[in-house]
Amino acid sequence: MSHGPDNTVFYICGTSLLLICLLKIPTLLRRRRDLLLSAVVLLLFDGALVFFFAAPDSIAAINRATGVANFAAPMAYSAMALFGGASLLLIINWRPAPPEQTRRLSQACVVAYGLVIVAINVLFWVGHAPVEQLTLFDGYYASTPFIREMILTYLVGQGVGTMATSILCWRWSKEVRGSLRAGLRVLAPGYLLHVCYDVIKLVAIFGFWTGHRWDFLIDQVAPQAAAPSATLVVCGFGLPLAGPRLAQSLQSLRQLRELSPLWRELRQVPTPGAIRTSIPWWSSPAVRLTRRKTSIYDALLALAPHCDAAVHDQAFRAARDHGDDQSAAEATADAAMIVVARLHQCQTGSRPDKGTDADPWRPRDLIPLSRALSSPIVSSLREHPGTPVESSTHD
Repeated sequence: MSHGPDNTVFYICGTSLLLICLLKIPTLLRRRRDLLLSAVVLLLFDGALVFFFAAPDSIAAINRATGVANFAAPMAYSAMALFGGASLLLIINWRPAPPEQTRRLSQACVVAYGLVIVAINVLFWVGHAPVEQLTLFDGYYASTPFIREMILTYLVGQGVGTMATSILCWRWSKEVRGSLRAGLRVLAPGYLLHVCYDVIKLVAIFGFWTGHRWDFLIDQVAPQAAAPSATLVVCGFGLPLAGPRLAQSLQSLRQLRELSPLWRELRQVPTPGAIRTSIPWWSSPAVRLTRRKTSIYDALLALAPHCDAAVHDQAFRAARDHGDDQSAAEATADAAMIVVARLHQCQTGSRPDKGTDADPWRPRDLIPLSRALSSPIVSSLREHPGTPVESSTHD
């Protein structure tokens, strides 16, 4: 046939799923007891096989290799039915439920789709499909005994499985939050698109039964629903797996940004006792955040001998006079003391002019301290280091 779906679409989708599956294998080897991850990897692999088997060039190659016309049809249909059943089985076991209920539903799903796959292959060998069809097998053999039943078996079986999966995903999404909810909300329309694929083909078959030839529905319209469906399913399963790590990375990036003022204030402070090692450019935001906090604490430790409690007390009273609450005033006082200590350290060098036997000062939280550097009290101290703190509060 000169028309029909392009092989490129099938191979791109199949290769994408296979690459994602391969990228998950190292994680799977580290987390061998993670049943969800194992099921997702197997589902991705089966999805890749579906696209590879459905490509017209693959169909022709399988038929030539086996010497049986349309031998690829039961292979592709079995893989697609397996995809529908495996998806439903995954959601059944993923969703929290009483163990006995999960066990019964899982057994019913395995038995039902095992019978579907057996029926597909038995009906093909009992039937007669001598004319090779690369893209219009469903329509060409829509009225052929046994082959007709094989086609209906795979379409209905896959459609029921993907519809049930879509409904379960949507219902479950109302009970959860976070990345799991987002993943389920993506999975529900993804599987619904797969149902559309089955419905479109069933409509085309009904058309053949009533004397209409709607070939375009089979080889042009239906494949257009398969590609976005695969994309949504991959994203839907990927979000719950990658969501926590992504959230951690975003939080680390946000904290790195919030710590920037404090880091700019302290990065020139000499810390001779600190150990400095380079980190790779590909290091995660969490690693960079840990390194940034360590460097800041090293600088604060170096400034500790220069810190003046009197500056802290004056700045604290000034902040309270401005209406700051207890915690905000404490952060402003700490920031003011650090700025004065930094100026003093620059003027006198690394050695303080007073004893260093006091315990090193260490703030409880660096984020409020970094924010407090923008306080007008701290800005006034930086611009007029010799001016008492209280005077900067009564302009």
